[in-house]
Amino acid sequence: MELLKDVTTPVYPVGRLDVDSEGLLILTNDGDFTFQVTHPSHETPKTYMVETRGRLTVADIYRLTHGIELEDGKTAPAMARVIGFDRRTAVSRVELTIHEGKKRQVRRMFDALNHPIQRLARIRIGEVTITGLEPGHWRMLTKSEVGGLLKKSVREAVTTPRGRSRQ
Repeated sequence: MELLKDVTTPVYPVGRLDVDSEGLLILTNDGDFTFQVTHPSHETPKTYMVETRGRLTVADIYRLTHGIELEDGKTAPAMARVIGFDRRTAVSRVELTIHEGKKRQVRRMFDALNHPIQRLARIRIGEVTITGLEPGHWRMLTKSEVGGLLKKSVREAVTTPRGRSRQ
C-alpha cells in the first residue's frame, strides 16, 4: 500500500498473494467487482509462472490438469504447460492457470507432486497481464480490462435459466 501514496481513494486487494509470492495484484474500492473476480463460481482464470525443483513428468502434468487431492478437497482441473527445464539448476518452469483461490493453493499443489516451489509469480488475471509493468509500479485498468473481468458475471446476470436474454 505504500506504493499508492498518490491514490486518495481507499482501495483493497482483489484476492491475495502470499508473502513468498510476487506478481499481479488488482486493487479496487468496489466490493461487487472483488466478488465477481475472486469467487470460484465466476471461474476467473489466474495464471502463474512457477519455478520448481526437479523435472516434472507427464504424470505430474496429468495430475495438475485433472485435479490434485489436498487436505481441504480436490482442486479443480488446471491448465499446465512446461515452459522449460534448466539442467544446470534442475529447475522446471511451468505456466499454471487455475480459477480457484484456495489458501496457498499453487504451492500446495506442487508440494503434493513433491516439487516444492522456488519462485511463484502471478502473471495474469483474466486478460489483465503484468507484461510491461515493472516491480513496484502500478497502472489503472482500462475500461476494456474491467469489462473483460466482469463479462461472464454480467452475461449470467442478464440471462434467464433457459438461456435467452431478457429485454
